[in-house]
Amino acid sequence: MGDLTNSDYYSKNQRNDVSSNHEGGFGVSVMELRELMELRGSEAVVKIQEEYGDMDGLCQRLKTSPTEGLTGDATDLDKRKEVYGENLIPPKKPKTFLQLVWEALQDVTLIILEVAALISLGLSFYQPPGGDSGESCGTAAAGAEDEGEAEAGWIEGAAILLSVVCVVLVTAFNDWSKEKQFRGLQSRIEQEQKFQVVRGAQVIQLPVADIVVGDIAQIKYGDLLPTDGVLIQGNDLKIDESSLTGESDHVKKAADRDPMLLSGTHVMEGSGRMLVTAVGVNSQTGIIFTLLGAGEIHIQNTKKVQSKNLNDLKQDGAAAMEMQPLKSAEGGEMEEKEEKKKANVSKKEKSVLQGKLTKLAVQIGKAGLVMSAITVIILVLYFAVDNFVLQKRPWLTECTPIYVQYFVKFFIIGVTVLVVAVPEGLPLAVTISLAYSVKKMMKDNNLVRHLDACETMGNATAICSDKTGTLTTNRMTAVACYVGDVHYKEIPDPGLLSVKSLDILVNAISLNSAYTTKILPATKEGGLPMQVGNKTECGLLGLVLDLKRDYQPVRNQIPEEKLYKVYTFNSVRKSMSTVIKLPDGSFRMYSKGASEIVLKKCTKILNQEGEPRVFRPRDKDEMVKKVIEPMACDGLRTICVAYRDFPGDPEPLWDNENDILNELTAVCVVGIEDPVRPEVPSAIVRCQRAGITVRMVTGDNINTARAIAIKCGIIHPGEDFLCIDGKEFNRRIRNEKGEVEQERMDKVWPKLRVLARSSPTDKHTLVKGIIDSCLTDQRQVVAVTGDGTNDGPALKKADVGFAMGIAGTDVAKEASDIILTDDNFSSIVKAVMWGRNVYDSISKFLQFQLTVNVVAVIVAFTGACITQDSPLKAVQMLWVNLIMDTFASLALATEPPTEALLMRKPYGRNKPLISSTMTKNILGHGIYQLVIIFSLLFVGEQIFDIDSGRHAPLHSPPSEHYTIIFNTFVLMQLFNEINARKIHGERNVFDGIFRNPIFCSIVFGTFAIQIVIVQFGGKPFSCTPLDLEKWGWCTFLGLGELVWGQVIATIPNSKLRFLRGAGQLTKKNEMPGDEDMNEDNEEIDHAERELRRGQVLWFRGLNRIQTQIDVVNTFKSGSSYQGQLRRQSSTTSQNQDIRVVNAFRSSLYEGLEKPDSRPSIHNFMTHPEFRIEDTTPHIPLIDDTDLEEDPTGSQPQSPNKNNNAVDSGINLTIDTTSKSAASSGPASPLHSLETSL
Repeated sequence: MGDLTNSDYYSKNQRNDVSSNHEGGFGVSVMELRELMELRGSEAVVKIQEEYGDMDGLCQRLKTSPTEGLTGDATDLDKRKEVYGENLIPPKKPKTFLQLVWEALQDVTLIILEVAALISLGLSFYQPPGGDSGESCGTAAAGAEDEGEAEAGWIEGAAILLSVVCVVLVTAFNDWSKEKQFRGLQSRIEQEQKFQVVRGAQVIQLPVADIVVGDIAQIKYGDLLPTDGVLIQGNDLKIDESSLTGESDHVKKAADRDPMLLSGTHVMEGSGRMLVTAVGVNSQTGIIFTLLGAGEIHIQNTKKVQSKNLNDLKQDGAAAMEMQPLKSAEGGEMEEKEEKKKANVSKKEKSVLQGKLTKLAVQIGKAGLVMSAITVIILVLYFAVDNFVLQKRPWLTECTPIYVQYFVKFFIIGVTVLVVAVPEGLPLAVTISLAYSVKKMMKDNNLVRHLDACETMGNATAICSDKTGTLTTNRMTAVACYVGDVHYKEIPDPGLLSVKSLDILVNAISLNSAYTTKILPATKEGGLPMQVGNKTECGLLGLVLDLKRDYQPVRNQIPEEKLYKVYTFNSVRKSMSTVIKLPDGSFRMYSKGASEIVLKKCTKILNQEGEPRVFRPRDKDEMVKKVIEPMACDGLRTICVAYRDFPGDPEPLWDNENDILNELTAVCVVGIEDPVRPEVPSAIVRCQRAGITVRMVTGDNINTARAIAIKCGIIHPGEDFLCIDGKEFNRRIRNEKGEVEQERMDKVWPKLRVLARSSPTDKHTLVKGIIDSCLTDQRQVVAVTGDGTNDGPALKKADVGFAMGIAGTDVAKEASDIILTDDNFSSIVKAVMWGRNVYDSISKFLQFQLTVNVVAVIVAFTGACITQDSPLKAVQMLWVNLIMDTFASLALATEPPTEALLMRKPYGRNKPLISSTMTKNILGHGIYQLVIIFSLLFVGEQIFDIDSGRHAPLHSPPSEHYTIIFNTFVLMQLFNEINARKIHGERNVFDGIFRNPIFCSIVFGTFAIQIVIVQFGGKPFSCTPLDLEKWGWCTFLGLGELVWGQVIATIPNSKLRFLRGAGQLTKKNEMPGDEDMNEDNEEIDHAERELRRGQVLWFRGLNRIQTQIDVVNTFKSGSSYQGQLRRQSSTTSQNQDIRVVNAFRSSLYEGLEKPDSRPSIHNFMTHPEFRIEDTTPHIPLIDDTDLEEDPTGSQPQSPNKNNNAVDSGINLTIDTTSKSAASSGPASPLHSLETSL
């Protein structure tokens, strides 16, 4: 960042110039502070010494105290905000409603309709010259129209335009409300971010936006820094600055070496205090944001995200990525997109449902396009043949406009078929359903950060949960201890302990814990004391209070800045140590940590008198057996407290950790209890009933973990399960070289229920192993909970990451998809319920939508071909479209979830979207509706004794006949909407209908509007009023849907064999890459073709060798089994060939970015919260149906998921001599590949 740009920006954006700042009474200006913050390392230290003397000098100029902070006086705070700015970045303006309207107008089908309507309008005003020419234009002008009729020709065009306006406004309003909700969600996340600040010598929690320059902030492990600042005092502080610098190594910070702390960076280790020097737009991250136009980098919420932008952004967006805590409404979205970009690599295909729906929408869209094209062609041909061939009429120039008018009419019919066929309601239904769920999940303590997480959660098959705080209450209390060779089952009376031991113990606990950890008196009468800070440390401080001592005087005697050196707790050390300088110049180090780890480093232990005695290895073993294991088996967490004295001269080498943290003297072992949350056992039972395996992953001792797991109901005595610790886990899953092997992993994870003493890497390895496993036919969908900074990788890797809202660090929240605001496991079960509900809501909508689609398209198509006019007019079709898209998605997507959702197993990733029951319903209701409509169309006039509406001339008045058809059609849809509420073949479709007021109001509302349209719609809607008797018949035919629904429910699925195949419709197309690859063939250049040819030849050669080996094997075995196989395989191989080739291609070209070539209707997929990463084929490459027939041809899935085809080739070369399934079965896909190529 050049100085020039900064000063330019500064002169433009800063109201107060330097002099006025000094007048403001502060001894340093914004500009000076900004220049200071641009320095790094020793330069900064030198600058502070030269300009301000030292840190105290800088604090004086900013009128603050390094120990007591600001006074917190309101006028002082306002003045600081005025001079130095507030800690927020102004959000980018949201899109206006008009912009959203303009975007909705870009829809291809709507544009076609608009054009057609305009042409129709223009032509309706055209009068052919010469009064009689009407006769000579033949059929075109047939049916003597009165003047009024001819003049009413414009109404149809106008009505179409009006309905287009309606559709556009509805779409724009939906987008607008979605964006509004999203911003609300974002600000909710931001308000929740608080930071610890010292004001008036008290540590308080402040919302990030209220921090001002001059504040003294307390920083600790896991924080995301909200402002720039200078370190005053730090303990073992390491910062991850990758969000600003791109360097992944953690940077060590110290007040005398590199004191500069920047906003948007993460504290990975240690703790400290910093002086806030820059906030909001003046902080380093704020400057970057403003240079980028305060968010030109935000890719708009509803806009297409082109892959090109993403790449451009990768560079300049990297820095602005972590800006979310700076209270900017867009910052969060920004970070979300960044998150998505980072996730592009690590996340799986973003969302199962989204992927399936896009595929389906594209398929239906294509089918609709074909149907509409055929309709138009047939109509035009029929008209031309009838007029110019059969009746041999000449083409008269003056008649041309009339003919064109006919063609336009045909064109409009074609377009309406397309409009009805394309399910643009799908994206709407998904959005509404997700947005509704997210809103309701807020009440269930789930704050959803990424919309699709809520739907993925419904498919979850495994939950890896932390123990502390999620399954337990996270309220630690010391209940047992071992001091001076005595094991006390309860906290002893202080009189029983030697004074020496007691003093050392109190000092060790009081000094060797974060000074921010405190126990405050209870807020309510008779309540429990409040625990602030690290809960384990609170348990130990509670022990000090139980021993009738106080920790505060000890801390006052040695304040935090007097601590000589602090080794903070991290997941590698599993201990924390603090060094203090004693009055005689020597040093004492206090240590505490996991008991088995600290005891290993002890060589002495205090006896009953408080004197150190030798502590031999065999004493350690005895201690573990007699003290630690019994405590752990009662579910207690055991912590060992120890100390060590060092001489003052020569001073030890503090950086040589291994020597320092050794030869300790053990003081005591404390057993801390963390009771199980009362609601957890029942929640776990519900999970297990719903087919979800719960695994506990904890850093605790294995015995403690097992005891808690039994209390929670994760494991039941007598079951076949694994409880292992991190060491054993790694021994089982890694080979001699120390690499994780998927095969070994597959032997461990299915039975694993408790993983104890696990490191964050173990957690990540476990999650990755379960996700990548191919043991089950469905890929496992894994949810993970985490609270620590080190849980970040596992949270990111999981399909759904849950971060703890209370105990969680900012880093964990950033990596997560859902934040549990009450840190409670039972909220996860609620999330599962909502997720399944989303899936079911979409299925309900699909079932309804596809029935309407099938019927409307067939009616329009056959009607047009037989009667040269669609029985459903353009405007009517648009109304039907509105009912079935917007209204139905609202009605069906807002069904509340029920407990019954947790009674079934998860659907899994590869389950077709349309189940066989749904297919049965769609076909069944479709048949009923078609029979009714066609009966009315062809014999309706005789039944009701009215004039036939068929073969009506252009611009003729609407007929009663066609009005009855339209009315019956709409009423059948209305009653079918009630049927669509159940998709698993339930009988009672009215069950719980009044629990959903939205549904009821929409059904009654649509009915009311339908009455208005029919009775008063007139020419625009091509309707003529009906009398009561006809209304009665229409309603009766509609009600028939409900009766027919019961008939369909009676037919068992097993009777309908063909449905099995129907359900698979989406399965084959779900191979991401199949379709795309075919579309993209043109883009592959010659070099790539050559490359491909090379590979084919290589395969061919390989196969030759393989076939020869097979022949030899067959001769050896001499059995006819292989021959039999070969006959079988030839049928399966044909299917396999194409798939393997496609898979092979997609693995080759996986890396190529493809330009977005979807028509606009399907753009919903590229909304930022809806990015699907479907570049990798995650569905097994060979359909499981084929594998059943072919016992030896199955491929062992390779751990390298994306390149199955390539891998299997490699398999063949390695295994040529062995008789592995992959190489010996000639049915292996590569064998058949040769013949196909």
